Amino acid sequence: MGFWAKSLLSFNALCANATQSMRHVAHQTGLSKSSVHRLTHAMERRGRHPESWLWETEEGRRWLLRLVVATLSTFSLKRGVGAETIRAFFVRLPLERPVGGSPSAWRGFVDVLAQAILETAQAWEREGMAAGETRPIIGAVDATFLERMMLVFMDLGSGSLLCAEVAADRTYDTWHTLVKARLEALGVGGLSLVSDRAKALITLAATGLDCLSRPDVFHLIHDLGTSDALSIWSRLRQARQAVRHAQERLGTCQASDPGGDGVQQAQALVEAREAEVTRWESVHRASRHHLEHLALMGHPGHLCGSTRQRSADVAYQWRAEIMAMATLGETHGLPVKKQALNKVRRPLSGLSAVVDCGWQRVWHDVQQVALTPMWTRWVEELLLPLM
Repeated sequence: MGFWAKSLLSFNALCANATQSMRHVAHQTGLSKSSVHRLTHAMERRGRHPESWLWETEEGRRWLLRLVVATLSTFSLKRGVGAETIRAFFVRLPLERPVGGSPSAWRGFVDVLAQAILETAQAWEREGMAAGETRPIIGAVDATFLERMMLVFMDLGSGSLLCAEVAADRTYDTWHTLVKARLEALGVGGLSLVSDRAKALITLAATGLDCLSRPDVFHLIHDLGTSDALSIWSRLRQARQAVRHAQERLGTCQASDPGGDGVQQAQALVEAREAEVTRWESVHRASRHHLEHLALMGHPGHLCGSTRQRSADVAYQWRAEIMAMATLGETHGLPVKKQALNKVRRPLSGLSAVVDCGWQRVWHDVQQVALTPMWTRWVEELLLPLM
C-alpha cells in the first residue's frame, strides 16, 4: 500500500472519530501504531493552511494530481520551463508540502509523465488500429532546429505528432524512410502532404506517397506580406514625421505672427501632410485586406454564401488578389517585388487543388450511405455549407 493510500485511511479514521487513540486507529486501518503515528504527524505538518484538509481527501488528491499533470505537460514539456520555476510556482500557491518540493523530484515527475504520455499514445494507437479506425491522413512535414536538426511529421486532422526524429540531413531518401515506415506501421496512406516548396518534400508527396503536395499557405502569405510591408511602413512613418514637423512649424508661426501669411502657408502644409498620412494608412489597410482575403480562399465553400468552391474558382481569386496587390504597389510608387510575386504564383495549382481534394474526401464519406439524387443535392447545397 502506498504512502497516500495509508494517509487516506488514517485521515478517514480520524474524521470518523477524532478522539480515538492511535491503537484504535491502527486496529481500524490495519496499520501499525508507529505508521499511524508518523502519518498523523505528517498530516499535521501539511495542515498549516485552512484549505489543507481538502488535500487529505480522495477528491483533493485527484484534483492535485490533475493540477500537477496539467502544469508539467503545459509548462515543462511544451514550454521548457525548468524544475526550479515549477517548484517556485507551487510554493506560491502554497502546495509544496502536499505535492513535493525539491527540483530533483520535479525532474523525476517530468520524466515519469513524459513516459506515461508516450505509452498512452501508443495504447490509443493500437486500440484505434484494432477497431479499424484508420483512414488516409492529411500530413505536414517540416524540419526544425533545436540543438540538432529534427524532422517532424504531423497529422493535421488530429494534431498528432506521428514522427519527430533527429537526422543528419533532410534529403528525399531520409524523409521517405521516416515517413513511409511510420505510415506502414499505422496501416494508412497519405491523402495529401503540406510542406514548403523544397524539392525533396514535393517529390516525397508526388512520388514517395503518391498523394497531393500542398504548399504551406503560411509561408506564401508571409513572403507576400513582407515584400511590401517594409516599404509601406517606411512611407507611413515618414509621413507621420512630416506631420509632426509641419505642426511644430505652424505653432511657431502662430506664436510669432498670428495674422501673417506664414500661418496660412503652414496650415496648408499641415493639411497636405495629414492627407499623405491618410493616403498611406489606406494603402496599409488595403494591403492587409488582400492578405486576409488570400488566407481565407482555400475553404471548400465560399465564405460569402457558403456555396461550393472548385479549384478553378480558387485559382482565379488568387490571381486576382495577387494582381490587385501588384497594382496597388505600382499605383503608389512602391518597388515591384517580382521575385516574391512569382514565388506566390508558382504553387497556385497546388493551392487550388486542395479544394477539389477536400470535396473528394467529403463525397467518399457520403457515398458510404446510399442517397437519392435529391438527398445528395440537399447534402451539397444545404447541409455541408452549415458544417
